Amino acid sequence: MAVIDLGELRDDAPPDPARRRPRAAGRPFRSVAVLLVALVTLAAAAPPALPAARTLSGGPASVAFVSGDRVYVVDPADPQRGVGRQLVAYRAGEGPPRALWRTALPGAGSAISVWEQDGSVLLVGRTAGDSAYETAAFDARTGRVTWVQPGVGFPAGEALLMQVPEVTDRQPIRRVAVSDGRTLWSAPGTPDDVELSFGPSGVDRLVYLPAAGETTVYDAVSGARRVARDLRPGDLPTRQRTLLAAGMLLVVGDGGSTVTAYELDTLRRRWTAALPLVGYAERCGGLLCASGQTGGMWGLDPATGEVRWTDDRWVGALSATGGRLLVATGIAPDTGAGTGLAVIEEATGRLVADLGVWEVVQQDEFDGRLFGVRRIRNSRLLLAELDPAAGRPEVRDVLVGAVGDCRTGAELLVCRHTNGGFGLWRLP
Repeated sequence: MAVIDLGELRDDAPPDPARRRPRAAGRPFRSVAVLLVALVTLAAAAPPALPAARTLSGGPASVAFVSGDRVYVVDPADPQRGVGRQLVAYRAGEGPPRALWRTALPGAGSAISVWEQDGSVLLVGRTAGDSAYETAAFDARTGRVTWVQPGVGFPAGEALLMQVPEVTDRQPIRRVAVSDGRTLWSAPGTPDDVELSFGPSGVDRLVYLPAAGETTVYDAVSGARRVARDLRPGDLPTRQRTLLAAGMLLVVGDGGSTVTAYELDTLRRRWTAALPLVGYAERCGGLLCASGQTGGMWGLDPATGEVRWTDDRWVGALSATGGRLLVATGIAPDTGAGTGLAVIEEATGRLVADLGVWEVVQQDEFDGRLFGVRRIRNSRLLLAELDPAAGRPEVRDVLVGAVGDCRTGAELLVCRHTNGGFGLWRLP
């Protein structure tokens, strides 16, 4: 086993194990009449309502996850029946879903994510009392537990990168084999010392960010050092806020009023831009979109840092297609859950269409499509594809018996059902 020395560490709060796009926040300015008109128009254009052909059992505290043609339901412990936590695997065929296996989960706590990888089912969750994270692996054919380890497991090519957020001493970041949990290499580091860069196959790079000295980029597959450079030679030791986006390391400096971009593969400085109170950054089509901590968004040229446009109405980009962006807005809905959405021009930030308020469906797998649901009467949800190139929500189905809390994979959609369990639909 190889060991990579990343230097001195310090303890701090654990990170959010799942990086999510910012939710919309701000003051409401949409009238009830406009919302009703949009709802009636969409409902009139919807296809015939079809009930869920398949339902899965589950209680109020159960959680469902989608992976390929399978749905995994995590049932909480039932002390009155003397039953502990369980993971149930279902396969969605042409008929009713078939339970493949049911297995007891180690310990107690809550599930955060479940997915399949190389013949194993991986579950990341909190332990009893939500005091710590742990990752468990199961044989995908039988449900047999193959290993359990502390920490959050992230997909990283053919293996996992394991990080322990609740550090009380020098805890290593480890690359482990999916099949047996064997450590392939390790690197000491805490969540505040190391940032993870994500690519199509999961974590692809580790960026070590010390308070002083060299910033170092490591390959997440081999553990090899790619580049090391002191970005602030001669400065006093201080920990700066950083973001990773569009193949760049973004360092927030000058009391939060500027952002300096470094190319991640070389750590060469690209540009510095005046962007006060930046909270989040991500690639959006051909641009770099930066969202402010108090709302608003900038569209920047990632090569030069030049601000192409700025708009106080937008607070985060969700997808980009055909020269358009789907963005969250500052709308706070008067009733119910959801996020205000709009389609804008990528090049100018100009509004193309206001889509109103939708609940964006959580994605366990991503195939390029994004879906939203909206509640309509009689325990039904309107399902729409949110494609910015279309400029409007493309209604796909009316989900009868669905009450929300939906998740989607590449093939399947699962939502809470009025019977207390889950309804299962195939995506159109």
